[in-house]
Amino acid sequence: MSDSPGLHQHRSSAPVAVATRVVSVSDTRSLETDTGGALAAELLAGAGHPLAGREIVPDEPAAIAEAVGRALADADVRAVLVTGGTGVAPRDVTPESVEPLLERTIPGFGELFRALSYEEIGSAALLSRALAGIARGRVVFVVPGSRGAVRLALEKLVLPELGHLAAEATKTR
Repeated sequence: MSDSPGLHQHRSSAPVAVATRVVSVSDTRSLETDTGGALAAELLAGAGHPLAGREIVPDEPAAIAEAVGRALADADVRAVLVTGGTGVAPRDVTPESVEPLLERTIPGFGELFRALSYEEIGSAALLSRALAGIARGRVVFVVPGSRGAVRLALEKLVLPELGHLAAEATKTR
C-alpha cells in the first residue's frame, strides 16, 4: 500500500527535527549502563532529532510520572520516549504511571509494536505493554528497555512518524 497524496502532504509539512527527551525506567541501571536509553538517543540523533535530555528513574509510579511531567512541562520538548518497565512483573509499572498523563492514546502503536515484535521473538511479544499517546501537545512513547525493543520501536515506528505525530499533536483544527 502506497502513501496517499494527503498523507504525503501531512508528512512533507511535518517538522524535520523533533526535540525528544528519553526517560529510562530502571532500578538497576545508571546512565552509563543504560544501553537501551543510549541507543534511543543515538538513533534519534542519527535521524536529526535533537536530544532534549536523558535521565534514569526508578520503577516507582511517582518517580516515573514526575519525570514525564517534567519533560511535558519543558517548552523545548516535542516528544518523550520512556523505556523500560513495560512487562508484566509486579515492578513493571511504567504504563500505569504514564497512561493517566495522556489526553489521548494511540492504540495502533502498541498493536503494531507487538505485531512486529512477534515476528522477531514469537509469543513472548504478548508480555509487552508498549503504548503511545498525546499529552499537552506532545507525543509520548512507552517501550520496553532492551536494545532490541528500542531499535525495533524507533526504526520501524517512531522515527518514520515522529515529525508527523508531533505536527498532528499540536494541530488546532
